[in-house]
Amino acid sequence: MSDGTDAPAQPESPVQSVDRAATILELLGRHDEAGVTDMAAALGVHKSTASRLATALEMRGLIEQTEERGKYRLGLGLIRLAGAATARLDLSQQSRPVCERLAHRIAETINLAILDRDAAINIDQVLGPSALTTHNWLGRRTPLHATSSGKILLAHLPDPELADRLTEPLESYTPHTVTDPAILRAQLEKARADGVAYSLEELEPGLNAVAAPVFTFNGQAVAALSASGPSVRLTAQRLPEVCAAVRAAAEEISHRLGHLRRP
Repeated sequence: MSDGTDAPAQPESPVQSVDRAATILELLGRHDEAGVTDMAAALGVHKSTASRLATALEMRGLIEQTEERGKYRLGLGLIRLAGAATARLDLSQQSRPVCERLAHRIAETINLAILDRDAAINIDQVLGPSALTTHNWLGRRTPLHATSSGKILLAHLPDPELADRLTEPLESYTPHTVTDPAILRAQLEKARADGVAYSLEELEPGLNAVAAPVFTFNGQAVAALSASGPSVRLTAQRLPEVCAAVRAAAEEISHRLGHLRRP
């Protein structure tokens, strides 16, 4: 236990620092506010160590100083993080029954994906009665330009952010992968207008997919709902029917998230 002096502290490991930072957040969660001395006592460290941790948390907006100098409380940055976690939880909860009905209706694999930096990551999956169980996409990161989910997420990015992503070279996965940024941009513009994007054997030979955007209450495209299956079953003749079903399901999830459908 610290005696409150500022004697030199021993170097701490990254894991130890994270654990101590979490302890500070928990301390402030139990109390309205706390000073550096209180933090040091809770952590069993010198005040200088507690002060460095508090400063780092303050720079991230996770804690903030009160009007009384030296006292801290939880910061607004935590609201942003909590909101993101809540939104993802709501997304999974609201989409699951819709995905199950869609999988049963079209008998193909249904995935829900979100944008994760330079990839689309599948956060939920429902297998239809005819789905190939060998294709487990749950938790898998997939390239944006070669998947239907990735394309529909790209199509709803702001122009400056989209321009940064449409740079060469785009990796080729099959002979059908679109690697020309100009051609891809044209596809994205059509996908945005049509409300649906396609991937026709662009990620894997013999695999077709279609995706539609899921919007939150503020009109932001927060996810992509996709249906995928073998090209011998998800044929060009069947795609319009599947597209309509996927688009309707995505609209239902969007409505559940508070999005008002545009006229």
